Amino acid sequence: MSQFLSIFGFDSAKHSVKVEMLAGLTTFLTMSYILAVNPIILSETGMDKGAVFSATVIAAVVGTLTMAVYAKMPFALASGMGLNAFFAYTLVISMGYTWQQALSAVLLEGLVFIVLTLFKVREAIVNTIPLDLRYSISVGIGLFIAFIGLKNGGVIVSSDATMTALGPWNATSIIAMLGIVLGAVLLAMKVRGALFYTILLMTVIGIPFGVTQMPESFTLISLPSSLEPIALQFDFSRFLMLDIDYIIVVMMLLFMDLFDTIGTLIGASTGAGMTDENDKVPNLNKALMADAVGTTVGALCGTSTVTTYVESTTGIVEGGRTGLTAFTVALLFFVALFFSPLFLMIPSAATTSALFLVGVMMMRPVLNIDFVHFRTGMPCFVTMMMMPFTASISEGIVLGMLSYIIVKVCTGEGKKLSVFMYVLGVLFLLKYIAPYL
Repeated sequence: MSQFLSIFGFDSAKHSVKVEMLAGLTTFLTMSYILAVNPIILSETGMDKGAVFSATVIAAVVGTLTMAVYAKMPFALASGMGLNAFFAYTLVISMGYTWQQALSAVLLEGLVFIVLTLFKVREAIVNTIPLDLRYSISVGIGLFIAFIGLKNGGVIVSSDATMTALGPWNATSIIAMLGIVLGAVLLAMKVRGALFYTILLMTVIGIPFGVTQMPESFTLISLPSSLEPIALQFDFSRFLMLDIDYIIVVMMLLFMDLFDTIGTLIGASTGAGMTDENDKVPNLNKALMADAVGTTVGALCGTSTVTTYVESTTGIVEGGRTGLTAFTVALLFFVALFFSPLFLMIPSAATTSALFLVGVMMMRPVLNIDFVHFRTGMPCFVTMMMMPFTASISEGIVLGMLSYIIVKVCTGEGKKLSVFMYVLGVLFLLKYIAPYL
């Protein structure tokens, strides 16, 4: 037994099996809402909902197992919130790519991530982007997915007079709002799995009101849905044409994944005292490789970018310190694979709470942004606000970085920018100029 546990970096003299497994259960309950939310978001692109559920689970299992065995760290991985919204609402619905082309971009990003991790150049790329802008990207994504949640729940509707307005009070919007309130209360009470429990309760409440559509023949347990409709369904035509917009999309996916993952790993490890004497995260490169492998496998199966979940911190707070915690999460995800009927009947109104409250959580980095100095505050504000205003995460990032470069150059601080930032600036300008050339 001890030899098996050593695979996960477990030391019986320092760690407890019970604590590690309870930590894994805590992490799973906290992040399991993704099993309900991801199929709903990606199915809006035309992807098969059942197949997306299976792909989401498999990608989470593979990525988290890699983290457990290879990196031996207590972090769990799954299709990232914000990244799935970028995939569905920006790439497919807004920019007009097919979901096959968007899936190809995710695969390319995963492969590039693997190469960058192998050659240990990911820190140089991340350090190229100013810290304040990195914070604003997270905040902007939070605003965007909160808006999507309200829209999906009918709380916010389109309006000819004011563009958006408060929607009518009906069964759908009331359940959506009730879920937000209940989820917020449970989170405030520090209930483990608050978002998961809220989604399930709202789903049950929605049954008598017709919000939750019960299938004619319902079984709680079933064999997993086939991946055939979405697995290996790639279209690299835009990449082979060297489409500048498409190349920028791949870069944006890469940056977003890098920032999410490194931010989570460093933040959680530092807070839990898991860093070494030099304040560095042990096995950071291996943890990044687990993320890259998860994204690549996820794309092959048919789901959006896989990333390290910040919800892993809930398990770390409970005492999880080794890969055994991650292994427990992976095992629970595998079990969930056989409960797809339960997750697939969940309506959009029931997931409004998760989208909105995750958006609230993603607002935290705004406290670290320097709004005192206008040359920093304005580009960050552009980044945050243009994401929900343009319904595009990529437009927010591009416009924010362009404004940052322009302000720095015009105020005599252009020398402080890296060469790579100028390269990005040229590419971003070409994105807007190219259609008129």
